Amino acid sequence: MVEERAPASVSKLGRAYVGVSGWTYAPWRGDFYPKGLTQKNELAYASSRLTSIEINGSFYALQKPTSYAKWRDQTPDDFVFAVKGSRFISHMKRLGDVEEALATFFGSGVYELGSKLGPILWQLPETFRYDAERVAAFFAQVPRRTPDGRPVRHALEFRSTTFDNADALALLREHDVACVLADTAGRWPKVEADTSDFRYVRLHGDKELYASGYGAAALDGWAEKVRTWVGAGQDVFVYFDNDIKGYAPHDAQALIARL
Repeated sequence: MVEERAPASVSKLGRAYVGVSGWTYAPWRGDFYPKGLTQKNELAYASSRLTSIEINGSFYALQKPTSYAKWRDQTPDDFVFAVKGSRFISHMKRLGDVEEALATFFGSGVYELGSKLGPILWQLPETFRYDAERVAAFFAQVPRRTPDGRPVRHALEFRSTTFDNADALALLREHDVACVLADTAGRWPKVEADTSDFRYVRLHGDKELYASGYGAAALDGWAEKVRTWVGAGQDVFVYFDNDIKGYAPHDAQALIARL
């Protein structure tokens, strides 16, 4: 589904950030990562060749403030991290009764990223059907500013087709939450909708979920989309998650080269 809102008058270009979902993968060693590179130096290496990375360990478990601070310090000044929201909130609590859980998640060190904090990604399971009241209540609770006043952006990746409707997209727009455009080889909804002042794209593989690489024609097409959004004044965050066979970092570099 493709839904667009009327373009706003803009005076400047947006920025494109392109990278991968996570960076610690054994098959990348000796391939993307040079043979002999120590694991503790992998983030520094990846961030020197990509412009953003999605922290996905935060989805599985709370991270430490010292970890976020270390990742901040190991990356270039203009680097940006997206942070994947806790599955305890999205999958176990299913967005309900999460005031304490949200405080715990954001208190675990997320803000230690400082100016390198990009969007927060909330991914819902396929079994989570659209519930306007529950989703609205959740997005009314999430923090919109860091303790020092910087804006906090949020993006939603849903996997139930029940979200693929005008009401759900209007709700995201009302709460200024980006609708994630997810490419999943047809497994889950692929919805291109303008619901915030930025775009969030997750490329899981266009032919085989998590496994297939993107060819030149596909990358050309994504580059054209990114250029269009940036030209309209939107920041764009693109993450390759086709990591099983090690395509993700190479595809990310190829897209960066096109941009």
